[in-house]
Amino acid sequence: MAEGNHFDYLFKIVLAGDSGVGKSNLLSRFIRNEFNMESRSTIGVEFATRTITVNDKRIKAQVWDTAGQARYRAITAAYYRGAVGALLLYDVTNPSTFINVKQWVQELREHASPHIATLLIGNKADLGSLRAVSAQEAAAFAAENGMMFLETSALNTSNVESAFKSVLTDIYHIETSKHIERQPTFNSPTRPMRMIERHLFDI
Repeated sequence: MAEGNHFDYLFKIVLAGDSGVGKSNLLSRFIRNEFNMESRSTIGVEFATRTITVNDKRIKAQVWDTAGQARYRAITAAYYRGAVGALLLYDVTNPSTFINVKQWVQELREHASPHIATLLIGNKADLGSLRAVSAQEAAAFAAENGMMFLETSALNTSNVESAFKSVLTDIYHIETSKHIERQPTFNSPTRPMRMIERHLFDI
């Protein structure tokens, strides 16, 4: 295998949220450092990959950008399966997209693993003068639902890298904790170690 293609872990991440919140541009900024002012709504599902380093391990992120329109829900729900991380986006200038986050949380609970690492993202934070959703309100909602929280701007790149790295780091810790749990303790060979996992949905 070529050195550039080497990775230690492959993690599937999904992007979810209403149409128009900026999922495609957030992905494009993370993968190719590009922003398209004339970006159109995703039809169905698209995905891209990028490899980053976390704790000296090369982690390949396979990021799936799901359509936000209701008519695609039956299709996109299937792509939650196998995902170990999720970024739920809303537009800080559009309160209805924040209200609808509850529906996206419910979809994850219905279709994804209960151990999925989840980050709530308030996108378009560069449009401060048009803000309609406070960071405090969103942070409180994230805490109540066991999610991390960040505000980002795909336009000016603010927190885009941090958002993906936060989720990938959390996934890495969850997955390595599972591995440790499967190892027998010295005092009790048949009893697995108990580890605490963070940012999990309480189902």
